[in-house]
Amino acid sequence: MASKRDYYDVLEISKGASDADVKTAFRKKAKQYHPDLHPNDKEAEARFKEVNEAYEVLSDPQKRARYDQFGHEGVGQNGAGGFGFDGFSGGGIDSIFDMFFGGGGGGGQQRRNGPERGADLRYDMQITFEEAAFGAKKEFRYQRQENCEVCGGSGAKPGTTPEKCKTCNGSGQVKTTMNSLFGPTVTVRTCSACGGSGRIIVDRCLKCGGNGRVRVTKSDIVNIPAGVDDGQGLTLSGKGEPGRKGGPAGDLLVFISVKPHKLFKREGYNLFCEIPLSFTQAALGGEIQIPTLEGPIVHNIPEGTQNDAEFRFRGHGVTSLRGTGKGDLYVRVRVDIPKKLTERQKSLLREFEDSLTGREYEGRRSFLDRMKDLFTAREG
Repeated sequence: MASKRDYYDVLEISKGASDADVKTAFRKKAKQYHPDLHPNDKEAEARFKEVNEAYEVLSDPQKRARYDQFGHEGVGQNGAGGFGFDGFSGGGIDSIFDMFFGGGGGGGQQRRNGPERGADLRYDMQITFEEAAFGAKKEFRYQRQENCEVCGGSGAKPGTTPEKCKTCNGSGQVKTTMNSLFGPTVTVRTCSACGGSGRIIVDRCLKCGGNGRVRVTKSDIVNIPAGVDDGQGLTLSGKGEPGRKGGPAGDLLVFISVKPHKLFKREGYNLFCEIPLSFTQAALGGEIQIPTLEGPIVHNIPEGTQNDAEFRFRGHGVTSLRGTGKGDLYVRVRVDIPKKLTERQKSLLREFEDSLTGREYEGRRSFLDRMKDLFTAREG
């Protein structure tokens, strides 16, 4: 299997790049390789996934620190962290590192007690075919956690404050010295008494139960851009779960689901539909109404229009997300053969058929000529 490229090289940034530089580089690369811009391009699809994987790791302070120390092995194949050793428990790579190197000089505690970014939230929104084509402004409601207004997010009952954990003396870690064949080794693990926070809540807030947060229902408005397609997503920055210890809030990811249309099917920014034609319309031609998303238009079809004939109407498709114009509308005609004819209608059709010389049917004449050539060749 081919080795993975360095995540910094994938985003074309230096190892000391700031969080803002990482985000800017990601947006640039994601737009460059987005599947909508490269339909059916497997290489672009692979690059797009690679860019997303790199950003998932480098945008997370803990994952980035592990990657800087251990490379791809430090974050696992999916960027989730850990070497994949099932024999160790209680902390993954940090526990393994601490077990052999005595905690790495205290860096783990700084990461645990430092600012933490809030979790991202997902909201699934269904819109109509027309809303996807023309854009829309949609109001919606979702749930997220917010700091408890009673305790101010501390988790402690009003009038009290969390106390320093006596088990770890406020460090959030417990160190254990063990003798081994290699000499004394120090194992550093998260304090089970305080969960690594270094504080114990004696009197819990009655409203949030000591969690410091409560779940609330929020309402918001999202602008659906014209041209969005089924399965695409929109990011509302900072609308996710609030961060902890001064960390930034996560994002709200709105995933779009588009309802099917009764007439049109969509491929990229082009629209496709089928319309029925009567036998007479197909034979004689004339004006017919063509449905579009903006309303019907009149089109003059030529006489002798055949079944499955396709007509293209430029600029009657869907607006491009890049603002570079609109797709086209492709209309395929289906000649509708009448059923349950009266005797009078059948008689008229037979009379019409008897009046033909055979030259009027191009397809039949071509078929008869090919069949004649086939039999002539056999007889020869």
